[in-house]
Amino acid sequence: MEQAFRYRFYPTPEQEILLRKTMGCARLVYNRALAARTEAWYSSQEKIDYLKTSSLLTEWKKQEDLQFLNEVSSVPLQQGLRHLQKAFANFWAGRAKYPNFKKKHNGGSAEFTKAAFRWKDGQVWLAKSTVALPIRWSRELPDGCEPSTITVKLEPSGRWHVSLLLDNQTIRTLPKSDKVIGLDVGITSLIGTSNGDKIANPKHFRRLRSKLKKAQKSLSRKQKGSNNREKARCKVAIVHAQITDSRKDFLHKLTTQLVRENQTIVVEGLAIKNMVSQPGLVVSTKRDWRTRRVKNQKLALAISDASWGELIRQLAYKCQWYGRTFIKIDRWFPSSKRCGNCGYIVEKFPLNIREWNCPKCGTKHDRDINASKNILAAGLAVAVCGANIRPDNLEVKRQLRKTRKGCYRNLIREY
Repeated sequence: MEQAFRYRFYPTPEQEILLRKTMGCARLVYNRALAARTEAWYSSQEKIDYLKTSSLLTEWKKQEDLQFLNEVSSVPLQQGLRHLQKAFANFWAGRAKYPNFKKKHNGGSAEFTKAAFRWKDGQVWLAKSTVALPIRWSRELPDGCEPSTITVKLEPSGRWHVSLLLDNQTIRTLPKSDKVIGLDVGITSLIGTSNGDKIANPKHFRRLRSKLKKAQKSLSRKQKGSNNREKARCKVAIVHAQITDSRKDFLHKLTTQLVRENQTIVVEGLAIKNMVSQPGLVVSTKRDWRTRRVKNQKLALAISDASWGELIRQLAYKCQWYGRTFIKIDRWFPSSKRCGNCGYIVEKFPLNIREWNCPKCGTKHDRDINASKNILAAGLAVAVCGANIRPDNLEVKRQLRKTRKGCYRNLIREY
């Protein structure tokens, strides 16, 4: 099972010059290939694949003004072209937007395969470098595992990281447990569980927002192109890095605890991108109306700070690692509006209502806890009998029709 180990390292001046040059060349090749593919498509409706861009790279290396491309390893340049091919494949399949050009101030990265590095005695020697990378080994690699790919990354804040991808055969499944849990993500409480517990939302961005505001205000006063502006830009990037690190650390600890304690984890599949943005109308002229998606001014910042997508992603792959069952139910399932006792569905349920009484049976519910219990019951119904969990008024083609009478109702009453 593939697993990546990420470490901080502090390159020597010679290594930093070489790595920055390698990343700059990889960025140049990527942008040139993207420009060539874009121009070919708009001029003659021609799709250029990886093989043609690789031939273009060979021609670029022969040009007099691009001779510096021969001074770095060719592997990161080829890997950049492969990444561009993958980006276009995702674009044509409708999974991603059109690829963007890479910018220098965003840092950079370079990927080295086995042909471009040497692994010996627990040290890494990259191509064109005579000194091993001074990596700060915060944790040991699994015994008998050697990296297959090494990625060196420079963050906008100036920090250097190296990621070692290896096939880890030492991962063992956790002992089986009889505990099951349903999770309902939110903003006030990051998670409401079917056990009746709530995990508070740490709100990392709000905690460091004043510090970020002060750094951005200082950056806006600096003259463009000056050294002081570059220093101010690094300070802004450092604050962003602090927010990212604290958020990832919290999510990793939380998801690891959930996976270790529960055998089955059920979550709700959310369209987070649609929740952050909403459709809006923009008028360009009196006769031309264009529709585009604009930011949700009320909840976009809070949803992004909660990082629901990263939480669900970590739960998914950790359940796969440790032999747990991960279930994601349909996003249209009315988990919050449905009474967990009798199944009654409320028509209108605004976000400011956190507790409510069922009009049919009179049961008092906490919004998050009731939703998590419904999510758990629906997930178990889908896993056991393939029940259709969509509400009756949302008929969709190709939905699951294989249901058993009373299956979902019994699970609702049991959990």
